[in-house]
Amino acid sequence: MPDFDLAVIGAGAAGLSVTYATAQLGLRVALIERDRMGGDCLNVGCVPSKALLAAAHAAEAARGAGRFGIGLTPPMVDWFAVQHHVQGAIGTIAPADSAERYTGLGATVLRASARFTGRNALAVDGRALTARRIVIAAGSRARLPDIPGLAEVPFLTNANLFELAQRPEHLLIIGGGPIGLEMAQAHAGLGCRVTLVQKGRLAPKEDPDLVAPLRALLQAQGVDVVEDATLAAVEPGPALRLQDGRLLAGTHLLVATGRQPNLEGLGLEAADVRATARGIATDAGLRSQTNRAVYAVGDIADPAGLGPRYFTHVGSYHAGIVIRRAVFRLPARLNYAALPRVTYTDPELAQVGLTEAEAKAAGRRIETFSFPFVENDRAVTEGRTEGLVKLVVGPRGRVLGAGILAPHAGEMIGGWTLAIARKIPLAAMAGMIVPYPTRSEAGKRAAGNRYAARLFAPRTRRLVRLLASLP
Repeated sequence: MPDFDLAVIGAGAAGLSVTYATAQLGLRVALIERDRMGGDCLNVGCVPSKALLAAAHAAEAARGAGRFGIGLTPPMVDWFAVQHHVQGAIGTIAPADSAERYTGLGATVLRASARFTGRNALAVDGRALTARRIVIAAGSRARLPDIPGLAEVPFLTNANLFELAQRPEHLLIIGGGPIGLEMAQAHAGLGCRVTLVQKGRLAPKEDPDLVAPLRALLQAQGVDVVEDATLAAVEPGPALRLQDGRLLAGTHLLVATGRQPNLEGLGLEAADVRATARGIATDAGLRSQTNRAVYAVGDIADPAGLGPRYFTHVGSYHAGIVIRRAVFRLPARLNYAALPRVTYTDPELAQVGLTEAEAKAAGRRIETFSFPFVENDRAVTEGRTEGLVKLVVGPRGRVLGAGILAPHAGEMIGGWTLAIARKIPLAAMAGMIVPYPTRSEAGKRAAGNRYAARLFAPRTRRLVRLLASLP
């Protein structure tokens, strides 16, 4: 008889979600974590980065108070106090992810590395362990680009960025994706000089119409944005040598060029678990393609060849699928059609479904409808009119995608996520009653643009005149 019904490798968001549910359902669960409980998200990812951003946004709000007629002295940034705030946020959330909590739920928590020794067998710190099902939730780490000289120069990744004892004087950032953009704005807001270097354009996966206002705002806040730049070498200093000969020198270097799965040391070959550089190959239900006793969730999973999705909420979504399949033996398949993502700059850039470019590349017949916040009354009252809502709509008014650039766009994208997931027609979204004045009105107005041309067309005007002539 196996030692456990379920063994979970990794106590990040995905692994904790699987363990939380299965332990409470009465299964014998082993949760194995070699590093810190809570994984990257709690310790070196989502939580500290958003705490740092909150401090930067507060400083930026103080600098901009003059536009409301409020005079404030320029904010003084106490780097030690900012770091205390960041670590305090981690400490406040940590008990919810702690070994003590999960032990209390009935799980066996093992603080050690795990390595497969068979199809359903593990070696955990010298202990042999077997389980009916094994869930791999070992997460990911920063991917390092192949740039000459990088290994010879001290650099930062998200793993050590939040441990800096002193504020960087001039932070160089390689990478213009979500992490690079967020940390560029955070450090600029906290008084650092920031230079961001991107191989192509900023936020290459996002709609250019949404990226353009964000780029302009970052530059206005002091971020030196260098796009379409090819790095020739990293030099001591640190400094970045571009292929065109330019040399960008700074005091600190942050590498934010993506993520890669933590596959090393798991002994996957012993369990006949197939993996590629993208992650563990699974079916659409997150079960290993080569070992039916093994599942993979979170950053380490490459389901049905779709590639990994490096989001905490995806890990939680994966956990739900595995619980339905492995515990309740129900059919469950993932569907990324309504998967939202947010870049937590200010304004935030939120996207769900297809962008215009993705829809066209897929050969879809689409229309796009936008509404700018410069015409939104709530945005006007707050003096924050940058950004817009952009909708991608298919035949018969089906919503295929939505993008929002606005303060708190991540809070606004939920309605459009539901519209795509449940196939709610655009007409229903256009007819929805929303409070006034709110930024949510912009989404309603964007949806209404599809019908405005028909409503005020000559044919409709003639009909109205006819009706007006009736007694």
